[in-house]
Amino acid sequence: MTQTEKGTNVQPSNAAEPSKGHLSSTIPLQPAIATSPSQETASAGWLLKRLALVAVAALSTAIGVTAALLLPLPTGIASSQKGAQSSDGTSWQSGFQYQVGRPVNILVMGIDRVPGAKAGSKELFNGRSDTMLLLRVDPTDESVRLLSIPRDTQVNLPTIGTAKINDANVRGGAELAAKTVSGILNGVTIDRYVRVDTAAFRELVDLLGGVEVYVPQAMSYVDKTQKLTINLTAGLQTLNGNQAEQFARFRHDAYGDIGRVQRQQTLLKALLKRVTNPTVIPRLPGLVSAMQKYIDTNLSLEEMLALTGAGRQLSQGNFKMVMLPGRFSTPTEFDASYWIMSTEGRDRVVQQYFNSESATTTTDQLRSANDLKIAIQNASSKPDAADQLRRYLVKRGFSNVYIAADWSDQQRQTQIIAQQGDLSGAKTLKSLLGIGQVEADSTGDLESDLTIRVGNDWTMPTK
Repeated sequence: MTQTEKGTNVQPSNAAEPSKGHLSSTIPLQPAIATSPSQETASAGWLLKRLALVAVAALSTAIGVTAALLLPLPTGIASSQKGAQSSDGTSWQSGFQYQVGRPVNILVMGIDRVPGAKAGSKELFNGRSDTMLLLRVDPTDESVRLLSIPRDTQVNLPTIGTAKINDANVRGGAELAAKTVSGILNGVTIDRYVRVDTAAFRELVDLLGGVEVYVPQAMSYVDKTQKLTINLTAGLQTLNGNQAEQFARFRHDAYGDIGRVQRQQTLLKALLKRVTNPTVIPRLPGLVSAMQKYIDTNLSLEEMLALTGAGRQLSQGNFKMVMLPGRFSTPTEFDASYWIMSTEGRDRVVQQYFNSESATTTTDQLRSANDLKIAIQNASSKPDAADQLRRYLVKRGFSNVYIAADWSDQQRQTQIIAQQGDLSGAKTLKSLLGIGQVEADSTGDLESDLTIRVGNDWTMPTK
């Protein structure tokens, strides 16, 4: 694993905050609190929660999402720490010396293949960022939040001018990429970066024994530049590493890069489910070792261990994903196609997901749930369920409700998807309906603020 610009200085949690818009020099850490032997022994429930967070990182890596929480677990490091893996490689104990002392933001980039770059060389990480995410690990509320930034997001780069954000890494490496992301997000601090060779994904999924994913449509395309042939059939299926990469990187549909962001979030959730399966636990040491050669980061050893310590405290249920709100540029606006960021949506996401004081309160943030644009997708066995729900909401004052294309995979439970990151609006809607589960991701209808995916639990109220 290549580590550049190491931040090895360990500080307490009251250390001065880094200047905004740049990579900070250190991540404040705290010494771990001593525990009794009984506390150090991992229960099955504790282990699954910890693995779930490891999964968040590893899985994210797969699609260029993030290995930030997986990185702290290389076999050589783990075996030298108190309470490392047992001889059979199936059990883990706490014993790390550091803890994260404050919320930490890590920029994660999945890098496109660089033609001619040799395996294991630094040149592997000089390409465009195929995937860009900002991962926030927050020990104060035991949460993990992930912001997907579309690769076609329009930005201004020094000496270049108007460009797509995926060019930042090519033009100025991780430093420029971090500065650019911070700039478009109201100055949110970027503490560290992780760059991942996208070849990591195939090996990761294969080591996990495949992943079960619902493919909504047939996918067929040949990307000669990236040496990628995509050929998937529609339906629920278990994908191997090569097929999972095809699913994650396909972009030749009506939504292009934005549809790919949605599929990456879908994969992340599916992989999270897979990695919490007890049968996968024995494979983790080999998985960790295999991932090291694909990763470049400026996380120090101490910071890696601290993130691992944080991983065992963060619950699987407190994991939220969102995509940077915006719209497609029109054919007449620019020479190239861009994702044009919504400043109001950006402010809401930064405030709700990154707790930034610099995010201004906008009219968009203060609007009532009745003003939200709500899409309804029928994912139930009842042909008229979507229309029933639409009429129900209209009667209760929701004026901007429309029916989107049916979701072809039937679901037992209704989902309320915070498509634009408005979790408070989603919770309000759930309270009104009395059913459903709020999904903190962006896998719903792109035109909506909230998408209701109607499951078989929906029954039209009689009154």
